[in-house]
Amino acid sequence: MKKRFIYSATLIIVGLGMVLWGVPLTLFAPQEVPSTLPTTKSDIYDKLNITMEKKILMVVAFKDFRDEEYFIPKEILEKANFLIDTISTEKGTAIGIQGGEAIIYIGLDEIDLGDYEAVIFCGGSGMTDQLDNQNFHKLARDFYESNKIVSAICVAPSLLARAGILKDKKATVWSSALDRSFIKDLEENGAIYEDSLVVVNDRIITANGPDASEDFANMIKELLDN
Repeated sequence: MKKRFIYSATLIIVGLGMVLWGVPLTLFAPQEVPSTLPTTKSDIYDKLNITMEKKILMVVAFKDFRDEEYFIPKEILEKANFLIDTISTEKGTAIGIQGGEAIIYIGLDEIDLGDYEAVIFCGGSGMTDQLDNQNFHKLARDFYESNKIVSAICVAPSLLARAGILKDKKATVWSSALDRSFIKDLEENGAIYEDSLVVVNDRIITANGPDASEDFANMIKELLDN
């Protein structure tokens, strides 16, 4: 009985103290559980006020892609908070000319175009064998027709030309004093060749080789930021 009296008196004193100090007694009332909880990823991002990053799709040859043309743009764009997915003709570990590795964990048939803002076709001798890849052609056309950024570097602009999206557009491509076949390829498919490191034609970006990798990536970033 004595303990109960002390306990009750303590509660009364604490309650009076809280009232005198302006502390609301409802602080200790049971809190109402929200009637609706976030049930999807987008709902959760909205509740936490998190902005989902833009995603970019990079395309490489499974063997002998040009390392600089993949890793330099990838690094620049990731530092700018873009998410990168990489695809090729198969899943596994794609190998660059200089031994660099790109992990391919998704296939072409798993690509949801709505997830991406841009596509980048990387060059290298391995991409020369893929210039007539009809799946890559369709991918380029799908991005182009969806008003997304389509970009290619080194020999890969020839792939865009063969896909039919460079007609009457300025573009550049890799060439050398001994090999101007890729320039001819562009022109035969209706493109207007321009001898520059990087050429921008609306939302199509082409670059002529590894030395253009940094400028190429920065131009993609600039267009994505606008």
